[in-house]
Amino acid sequence: MAAVVAVVSLVAGVSIVVVAPRQPDTPNGVDVATVRNDDLRARPNRVDVDLIDHPLYGVAVPPPVDCALPPLDVDSDASWEAFASEAGTCLNELWIPVMDELRLFPDLPEITVTEEALDTDTEDAFTLAYYESDRGLITVVLPNVREVSEFVPEDEQEIVWLALMGHEYAHHVQHATGILNVSHELRRTAGSQADELETLRRTELQAECMAGVGLRGLTDPDGDALDVVNRHFNEGGDLDTHGSAANRDHWLRAGWEGTTVAGCNTYDAPVERVA
Repeated sequence: MAAVVAVVSLVAGVSIVVVAPRQPDTPNGVDVATVRNDDLRARPNRVDVDLIDHPLYGVAVPPPVDCALPPLDVDSDASWEAFASEAGTCLNELWIPVMDELRLFPDLPEITVTEEALDTDTEDAFTLAYYESDRGLITVVLPNVREVSEFVPEDEQEIVWLALMGHEYAHHVQHATGILNVSHELRRTAGSQADELETLRRTELQAECMAGVGLRGLTDPDGDALDVVNRHFNEGGDLDTHGSAANRDHWLRAGWEGTTVAGCNTYDAPVERVA
């Protein structure tokens, strides 16, 4: 993606306006057809998005924002809706400076919850939340998060699920910057299942890194939020789609500790770091 900056010089002058009697209108005007430029109706040129050398990576991580999340009762649909909505509001506020720096003004994603699990869920892996780029929608799958919540202490619930929201919001950032569309295309045209999975892992681990950016920006940077999330999400269980536990830990930590979004450039990382 190339950014073009136009510098416009404004010259201030003094004009003398002479008021003269208005001439009567005549029907003999200029034929607009003679000055119409058909190029104006042409589609704009395609913008190439470089996954490795993207302008996003040069942007500083956003400054922290105050985020007053409501208490979360994982057994209550209404509580989940309020929590997810406020988390989305906080993440919107956090990432706006990054979007502004890139001169991007995407529509903000909607946040919703559902009682329906996905048909693609398996016994070993199931979806906690997902992002739909064509709808601009983040959905939290309540039956699955409640199942995981049984293993999360009550005083750590909000931190853990804020990190989940941060991961899904990161997919929205990827979509707004064009990264997600290119990733989808690379997966679609991959020559093998191994190549397709590697591209998917690079995408998911980048979202995990951006979740680290969000987690630090919305919580106490001197607190234990990073360790809490890694302990519950990234200590065990290697996933073909989301990477090994060690690499998920690495990228979440990279987002937490980074000073620019360059720390989340998984597309330029060695293969072993995205395995």
